[in-house]
Amino acid sequence: MFTLTANDAKRNFGELLLNAQREPVKISKNSKDTVVVMSIRDYEEIEAMKAEYLKHCFESAKQDLAKGNVLDGQSFLNAL
Repeated sequence: MFTLTANDAKRNFGELLLNAQREPVKISKNSKDTVVVMSIRDYEEIEAMKAEYLKHCFESAKQDLAKGNVLDGQSFLNAL
């Protein structure tokens, strides 16, 4: 992943946008990674994957509930 400083990103914003359409670009500020700029297509794909994962988790939880595979909160905390 290509990395730019915040100042370089500001100075070369057009180039940043072009690069981000090809691959995510990491922006650092004060020597710390701060954000990632990516294409809208990549962002939408990630959001779709997250939504599918949440759907899967919800369906799995519903199946566990229907089978009686449940724990009460206190038992769960005690097991930690």
